[in-house]
Amino acid sequence: MLKIALLITLALAAPAAAPARFETGEVMLKDLAECGKLADGAAELDCYRRAAGALVRAEATGAIIVVDREEAREVRRQSFGLSLPSLALFDKGSPDAELDSVVDQVRAARQDGTGRWVLQLNSSGTWIQVETVPLRTRPTTGSTVAINRAALGSYKMRIGDQNAVRVRRIE
Repeated sequence: MLKIALLITLALAAPAAAPARFETGEVMLKDLAECGKLADGAAELDCYRRAAGALVRAEATGAIIVVDREEAREVRRQSFGLSLPSLALFDKGSPDAELDSVVDQVRAARQDGTGRWVLQLNSSGTWIQVETVPLRTRPTTGSTVAINRAALGSYKMRIGDQNAVRVRRIE
């Protein structure tokens, strides 16, 4: 009976405890920046230590993720041709945020039932030919392809030295 009373007491007391404050990365950076405004050197150092500790703990638990510019560039390159507005967070502070083209190599190539080519690239996804324009030479594993943005949100793929054909990313 004493154990049950103790558990009930702890359960009732728990909501009275101050909840842990959840901070976003943006708030944490703001707190860090505010430390520099403190006039007292000891208070400023203490503030920096607390703010840095909070950032390190948040990164260790996965509450925030640190991504360098090269990692962000690779994410944009791998998602080229996909319509994913949530990836805009990788554009912050990047002078080349909007990719206009990628160059890759063919991992696998096949024709679908309508004769259109489906190309799986090494790191830029899978693309399907939109136009039924025949290609002069068959794309093979290792062929170099260049995909460029075209008008009205479309894309054109050049395989080797052939004329570009309109394509759409499917994966």
